[in-house]
Amino acid sequence: MIFSDPASVAVVGASDDPAKWGHWLARGALVGHDRRAVHLVNRGGGAVLGRPTVRSLSELDEAPELVVLAVPAAHVPAVVDEALAAGVRGFVGITAGIDDGVISRIREAGARLLGPNCLGVFDAATSLHLAWGRFQAGSLGVVSQSGQVGLEIAGLAAASGIGVSRFVSVGNQADVTAAEALLDLVSHDLTTAVGLYLESFGPGIVTAMTELRKAGKPVVLLTVGSSAAAREAALTHTGALTSASDVVDAACRRAGAIRVPTPAALVDLAAVLTSGAPRGARVGVVSDSGGQGAIAADLAVAAGLTVPALSAVDGLPAGASRRNPIDLAGSGERDLANYARAVEVLVRGGEVDSVVLSGYFGSYGPDTPSLEAAEVAVADRICSLARDSGVTVVVHSMREDSAAVRALRQGGVPVQLTIERAVGALGHASTPRGAAAEVWPRTVSATPFRPGYLAARDLLDFVEFPKAHAVTTAADVAASPLRRPLALKADWLAHKSEHGGVRLDLADPVAAFEEMRARLGPGTYVLEEMDTREHVVELVVGARRDHSFGPVVLVGAGGVHAELLRDTVVELAPVTPATARDMVSRLTCAPLLAGWRGAPAADVAALAEVIARVSETLAARPDLAEIELNPVRVGPDGVVAVDALVIPAGPIAGLRASVGSPAAR
Repeated sequence: MIFSDPASVAVVGASDDPAKWGHWLARGALVGHDRRAVHLVNRGGGAVLGRPTVRSLSELDEAPELVVLAVPAAHVPAVVDEALAAGVRGFVGITAGIDDGVISRIREAGARLLGPNCLGVFDAATSLHLAWGRFQAGSLGVVSQSGQVGLEIAGLAAASGIGVSRFVSVGNQADVTAAEALLDLVSHDLTTAVGLYLESFGPGIVTAMTELRKAGKPVVLLTVGSSAAAREAALTHTGALTSASDVVDAACRRAGAIRVPTPAALVDLAAVLTSGAPRGARVGVVSDSGGQGAIAADLAVAAGLTVPALSAVDGLPAGASRRNPIDLAGSGERDLANYARAVEVLVRGGEVDSVVLSGYFGSYGPDTPSLEAAEVAVADRICSLARDSGVTVVVHSMREDSAAVRALRQGGVPVQLTIERAVGALGHASTPRGAAAEVWPRTVSATPFRPGYLAARDLLDFVEFPKAHAVTTAADVAASPLRRPLALKADWLAHKSEHGGVRLDLADPVAAFEEMRARLGPGTYVLEEMDTREHVVELVVGARRDHSFGPVVLVGAGGVHAELLRDTVVELAPVTPATARDMVSRLTCAPLLAGWRGAPAADVAALAEVIARVSETLAARPDLAEIELNPVRVGPDGVVAVDALVIPAGPIAGLRASVGSPAAR
C-alpha cells in the first residue's frame, strides 16, 4: 500500500515556485491532506502553498511512510540516508541521475523505490496525487515507462471521458518494475482497463498482463522500436526473421493483450473495451448520409470487421435503406428519435456484434439549441440500448463536444471525432484475445550439445533427416553405400550456402569432395542422400531465446530466400501442436500446403508436431540458445529436414560461420 494509499507522505524539495516540480508535487500531495499526513520539506524553510515546511526530515516527529524525491541529484544521497535512518519504507524518485549506490542502500534497507527519473504516481481511489500534471478520475489504469507519454495518455483519457483510475510512471525501474505496477491493478476496484507504455520488457510482464485479463481488465499495449541491429547480428535465419515487434505481438497473444501504434489509439480502444468488448466481428452501420455510411463500411472491412447483410430490419423509419450500412436518408434529421430506432433494430436483430453510428448526430444541439434536449434524450436512449443488449455501440460525431456527446460518454458509449478512429478502435476491440492454452512439455532429448550438423541431427531425434554419414577422405566418399543423388556438406558451417559449403545433385561426389576440401580445408564433411520427393514445400522452423520474453518459436517460408520473403509467424514457446497448426495457417504461403493448383495437400499435422517439439526442446533446455531447421521439406507423406543448426547458450564466438574448417584454424 506504500505507493497506493500511504498513511503519510513527505515531499522533499517542495516549492512555492509554480515553475518547479516541487510546487506541482506539493500541490498534488495536499489534495489528500484529509486522508493522510502531508509534510512539505524545503531546506530554506518558510511556507509553501500557505502551509508551513520543515528544513529536513529529521525535524518531523515521526517518519513518513512515503518520501518524494524532488531535489537535485547531488542532494539525494543525504536525503535518502536521513530517510532510511528514520525508518522510511518507500521513495518516489522524480530526480534523474540518482547514484547506483543510493539505490543499493534503499534495497538493502528493505525499502522500495519507484523510479528514478519518473513522473510520479496518482490514485483516484485514495486521493494520492504525487505527480506532475492534472488527472481526471476515471476507469483507465496507466502504467508508463515514459512520463510524458503516460501524461499524454492521461490527457487523452480525460478528453474521451474515461479518465484515469491509477497512474504509475515507472521511470528507470531501478526497483519497482512495470510488472509489479500492473499486478497492483488486478485488485484495484476503480480500474476496468489498463493502458501500458513500455520501451523495454522485463521479467513478469506476460504473467502480469495475463492476470489482468483473467480479472476482466483488458490490457492495451503501446511500444516502440524494432531492432534492425539485433537482426543483423543474428546467427540464424530465425534470429534475422524475428523482429522485436513480432515477439511483442506473440507475447500479447499469449497474455490476451492488444498492441496499438499510438497513444490516441490506446485511449480509443480502452474506451471501447471499458464499455464492453464486442462478442464478434459483425458490425452494423447507421448514418443519415449515404456517403458517411459507405466510408464507415469500407473502413470496417479494412479493419478486419464484417458488414453482414441484414434480414431483421422491421422498425426502420420510412425511407431508410434496408441494407447494411443503413442510410436514414434524412429521416434522422426529420425526427432525431429515428437514430435510436435504427440502433435498436440492429441491437435487437441479433445479426451484429457492434454498431457504428456515424455522422451529424451530436451536432444538432449546438447548431439548433432548441433541439438540444431532444438530442440528449436520444443519446440516453442509445446508451440504454447498448447496456441492455450487450451489443457494443460506438459513435462518430462531427462535433467534438456537445451535451449529447457528453451524455453518450457518461452513459458508456465511446464517441470519436473521426470515423477512422471510431472504426479502428472497434476493429482492435474485436480481435480475439483468448490466451494460448498452457503447455506441459513432453520429455525432450537430453543429448549433450556438440557443434556441427551431424550432432544437431542427433540432438533433434524427433525430426526425420535423410540418410547420411561423416566423411573425411575421398576414400570415405567412394565407399559410401548411400543412394544417389547425393549432397555434400561442410559439417561445421552454420550457413553453408553463403560459403560454398554445400553441393547438391552430385554426379561425381569424390571430385566434389576434393574440390570442397581443397577450398575449405580438412575437417568433417557430411555425405547425405537428397530428398527427391515431389510436391514438397520448403519452410523454416526455428526457436530462439528472446532477451525479454524467453523462448520463442517461428515458422516461415524457408530455403535460401527465407530472409527475402519474410513470410513468418512467431509465438512464445512452448506451443501445442494445435497452436502450431494455427501458426502455419497464418502464413502467406499456407495455400501451398493445402494443395495448390491440384497438387496433393502436405502433411500439416506432421509439420505442426515438429514445430511443437522444437519449441518444447528449446523451452526445456536452458543450455541451448537457438534451434533451426532450414529447409524443412513438407510433403504429402511427411516432413524431412535437410539442414539443422543448434547454438548453445553462452559465448558463441567460436561457433560463428566461417570459411575455414576447424582443422584449418
